[in-house]
Amino acid sequence: MTDYGHELRFGTFLTPQNADPQTPVALAVLTEEVGLDLVTFQDHPYQPSFLDTWTLLSWVAARTERVHLSGNVLNVPMRPPAVLARAAASLDLLSGGRVELGLGAGAFWDAIEAMGTPRLTPGQAVDALDEAIDVIRALWDADGRGALRVGGEHHRLAGAKRGPAPAHDIGIWVGAYKPRMLRLVGRKADGWLPSLGYLQPGDLARGNATVDEAATAAGRDPREIRRLLNVNGRFSPTPGDGLDGPPEQWVDALVRYALEDGIGTFVLGTDDPRTLQTFAEQVVPAVRDQVDAARATSGTVTGAVRPAAALAKRVDGIAYDTVPSDVRAVEPGDRGYGALRSTYMRRGAPGVVLLPRTTPQVVDALGWARQQRGPLAVRSGGHGISGRSTNDGGVLLDVAALDEVTVVDEASRRVRLGAGATWGKVAATLAPHGWAISSGDYGGVGVGGLATTGGIGLLGRSFGLTVDHVVAAEVVTADGTVHVVDAEHEPELLWGLRGAGGNLGVVTWVEVEAREYPDVVFATMTFDASDPAALLDRWGRTVQDAPRQLTSFLHVQAGGGGRPPMAQAMTVWADDDTTAAVAALEELLGAGPVLDQRATLTPYAGVVGPVARHHDGGAPPVTRSGLLPAMTDVAAADLARLLASGETMLVQLRATGGAGNDVAPDATAYAHRHQQFSVTAFAGRSARTGLDDAWDRLAHPHMDGLYLSFETDPRPERLLDAFPPLTLDRLRALKRTYDPDHVFDQNFPIDPRG
Repeated sequence: MTDYGHELRFGTFLTPQNADPQTPVALAVLTEEVGLDLVTFQDHPYQPSFLDTWTLLSWVAARTERVHLSGNVLNVPMRPPAVLARAAASLDLLSGGRVELGLGAGAFWDAIEAMGTPRLTPGQAVDALDEAIDVIRALWDADGRGALRVGGEHHRLAGAKRGPAPAHDIGIWVGAYKPRMLRLVGRKADGWLPSLGYLQPGDLARGNATVDEAATAAGRDPREIRRLLNVNGRFSPTPGDGLDGPPEQWVDALVRYALEDGIGTFVLGTDDPRTLQTFAEQVVPAVRDQVDAARATSGTVTGAVRPAAALAKRVDGIAYDTVPSDVRAVEPGDRGYGALRSTYMRRGAPGVVLLPRTTPQVVDALGWARQQRGPLAVRSGGHGISGRSTNDGGVLLDVAALDEVTVVDEASRRVRLGAGATWGKVAATLAPHGWAISSGDYGGVGVGGLATTGGIGLLGRSFGLTVDHVVAAEVVTADGTVHVVDAEHEPELLWGLRGAGGNLGVVTWVEVEAREYPDVVFATMTFDASDPAALLDRWGRTVQDAPRQLTSFLHVQAGGGGRPPMAQAMTVWADDDTTAAVAALEELLGAGPVLDQRATLTPYAGVVGPVARHHDGGAPPVTRSGLLPAMTDVAAADLARLLASGETMLVQLRATGGAGNDVAPDATAYAHRHQQFSVTAFAGRSARTGLDDAWDRLAHPHMDGLYLSFETDPRPERLLDAFPPLTLDRLRALKRTYDPDHVFDQNFPIDPRG
């Protein structure tokens, strides 16, 4: 008796006939409607009466929302594995992680050869499938470095680029009957997929034994391999042989296959809607109930088994097997890890990534994380220049799934933003209302980080900082308590969250009062920066003296390698008065020699649009940051000398004056309310000593304070630049109340002990 403990799944095995091309599509949709889990189609590319299976799978993916999809099985001799890998990953990304990959070595060789594919012997076909799996897996490994080279007799990669990675761990299921194919399943596949009609009594048990032996020899747990079975039969009122009889007879047979032969997925071969519905309504629930009851009695452990190769990548000091059951965890050995490990700027290697979807799950995840060894990082979007929303060897708590954007009150334009939402999503959601919230300059930035640090955005001189408009928040503090704070409920905690939230807890949502911005003028200008001092001086003086509707960011790049120094300004005029906008922008064009200019009237969502989040980072970022009270010719000259020093490849200035400086310094934990610009220098090399020395000598004397999200300098004195003494005293008091054990110690840590 073999029960591998796999969660039961049920699906359909449909004929892709093209006489009425909508018939197989309708059956696939019905499969989803009646609650089954999987839709599969035969794949016979040489059969003129069939639709192409991959085209059909793509069409069905667009017509369904939940069911997983697979060929049953795809003809690998006629589908080059490198192309198949990219096709499967692409459809998986488009469908939200619903593709599986059933593969076969090819059976009808006369028909295959007639289509122009060279004939293979049975042994060659097995070897070719073996190589194909290697090619597919290699291309999916987008987290790896360097071009791919896979050598094989039948399939090879000779310097191919990696990716894309699928949205989820696509299962590779192999249709197999003979020992050599079964051993291949045991060594490399995620599932064994035979058809009951081709099996003799005892073949399942013998096949399982061969698969298990090969898996064990390869260092795998046999439970890693899902056992699937294509079944077909006829429902009738009187009992017959096999699956020919009433639903109760089917139930008895499938329960035996599950408990005695380890079948975890049953795939019904039928093109009859009534048979499909009877199977889903009268057989599937009863099979689930009886198998669950038997497993409960026998104490069978159920659930997915992590592959041995993945277990080997676990980090000491993290109790992986005790992660709360309601919280999704991604480990270094999981295929989804590569898309989560890094930030926009830094390549991280956390020991585990936790992905809670609700506030109670955040509580559970945080409580578990506190018991583990290593650092704790919290991430909303992962775009922050500082790179602090990842780590090496610790726990990463990623709230990306908490991404709802909801209008709470139309009259006050009050909007609740999930901490994991991106500002691009926020802008797109608010655009139909004619509203906007100033939010940096990139749509992929997460709400949680920016809305708890400051929020220097392209509407900033008109709108102020993002934190200035945060009127309420929900935060999970270190002890797992959920606090909903506003002006009347724990106002001191709300004060601290608006500027130092990363030190006080995991924010799950904020409520922000938006402003009316039906349309804005967005302009980009490219300048020759051969005289950076003059450019910086003229641009800075123009911006700080401009009307508040104008906010501008300037990026100045050092020349090198035959490339001249260049600068680009991104500017927003925060209303739809194009005449006034043109006048202000013409002033800005006088900052230096103009190489290119463009301007457009657009909703704010056209400036900060939705962006897909996939960060693969790089070396740990090296930046220095400061806040400049005003642009002067001396400051401009020293910033130009910094750029010419060779220690920085880019100097970025962001306008911060205007409405943000109307707010009292003690109104929020972000206390810098007189400066006109944020200045950030990006190192041109991985070591930070050179940049530190050049910055401290040339730029720092002009600065007063710094902006947390743009600074990577770990020296303790930077804390005093970030928070003036009175602000720091209040924050230490909050830490003693809400985080006395200093759990949140990775983002400009404020030690409660002083």
